[in-house]
Amino acid sequence: MTMEDNEIAEKIQQLIIRHRDLDMAIEALIESGKSDVLQIQRLKKQKLYLRDRIASLENDLVPDIIA
Repeated sequence: MTMEDNEIAEKIQQLIIRHRDLDMAIEALIESGKSDVLQIQRLKKQKLYLRDRIASLENDLVPDIIA
C-alpha cells in the first residue's frame, strides 16, 4: 500500500466511525420518544452522505482493471 492508500484507508475508518455514531444517535432519539422528525431526517441524510463518501473512497483503493 502506498502512502496515499494508507491515508485513504485511515479516512475511511474515520468516516465509518462517524457513520456508526450517527446510527447510534438516531436510535437514541427514536427510543427516547421525544424524537424530532426533522432532526432525525437530517441525521439520516448525513448518514447517507457518509455511506456514499465511504463507497467512493473504497473505489479509489481498488485499482482499475482493463479487460
